[in-house]
Amino acid sequence: MFEKITEMLDSFIGNGTPGYDIAIYRNGECLFRRTEGYSDSENKIKMNGKELYYVYSCSKMITATAAMQLYERGLFDLDDRVEKYIPEFSTMYVKCEDGSTREAKTPITVRHLLTMTAGFSYVFLNNPGIKKFREETGGRCPTRDFAKYVAAETALEFEPGTRWNYSLCHDILGSLIEIWSGEKFGEYLKKNIFEPSGMTDTSFYIPPEEYHRLCAQYRYDFGTKTIARVEPTNCYDLGPEFESGGAGCVSTVDDMIKFGEALRTGKLLREETLDLMSTSQIAHCQDTFWVEKYSYGLGVRCSKGGDGITDIGWGGAAGAGLWVDRTLGLTVYYAQHVLNSPIVKRRNELIFLIKEDLGLGEASEALKEDTATEKDKMRSNWGV
Repeated sequence: MFEKITEMLDSFIGNGTPGYDIAIYRNGECLFRRTEGYSDSENKIKMNGKELYYVYSCSKMITATAAMQLYERGLFDLDDRVEKYIPEFSTMYVKCEDGSTREAKTPITVRHLLTMTAGFSYVFLNNPGIKKFREETGGRCPTRDFAKYVAAETALEFEPGTRWNYSLCHDILGSLIEIWSGEKFGEYLKKNIFEPSGMTDTSFYIPPEEYHRLCAQYRYDFGTKTIARVEPTNCYDLGPEFESGGAGCVSTVDDMIKFGEALRTGKLLREETLDLMSTSQIAHCQDTFWVEKYSYGLGVRCSKGGDGITDIGWGGAAGAGLWVDRTLGLTVYYAQHVLNSPIVKRRNELIFLIKEDLGLGEASEALKEDTATEKDKMRSNWGV
């Protein structure tokens, strides 16, 4: 079992990946766990499965889950205008081809943020709003204020709702989560996602006493086809009071599997909410989405509909990937720590190879029934 996935994973070593860690769970049982290579290539330190990583954009699934928890509590509607909560969004401007700007015709909604159709880009450190944010807060950069600075100083790339574009939307959601919940973003996540899921190694900051566990970080150069060690920092860490909903979490493979399992089994969100998240929201602009074979729902990649794909998830800039499949009872997390990695384009092949190794195609009715029974058992154990 897992011959195909092992062959593919091992092909990464020496081809831009010094080391990796992967865990595959089915119906709550760990079927496969493999660490290979080095967490520190220069010092020949072997991977041990306990490494901390910057998960980068895998943070987005956590942020989307937090937002949908607050949606379940009735604290906002998906089609609420963001200006209802952050006045700076009341008048937005869109870039024109001639270099000028015009006032946007469509107000940005919460749904636009969750589906990355709000019109923003991923210009981060060079964003004029973020520069002003850092200057005027003396480098503190409180999460709650992030969104208003970006809104006030950023011209949109397109009319909201007309295109999908990878962007700062989930960092803006971090600001909104503080507003809706009345808590610091990180504290909300700790109480409502990390602790309920049993995640003990996930946060936005690495405690000094745990810094030795951080996996060495590298960057791949496509010109030389080599990796170079880079400063073990996260460029999305703007300041001591900023918690990036789009790319800020630090975690481990064990913790991210716990998150995926808690999501899969309904511990964090209701079934109908997960169904909504897992339904394509961008059929009208699918051609602007760049993840092959998939569409985009509310904060996650998902099925286009009628294509046999049943997993949801997302990846991270250093190569990580999370897959959660309620139909097949699967949760998979893959970790490495290489920016600009050549394996990123192949990352979504992993889930298809795993299903092939397990002999799983489109779920049969019997399989769905087995998975539903396991899910009910888990809910009973958790008292939900």
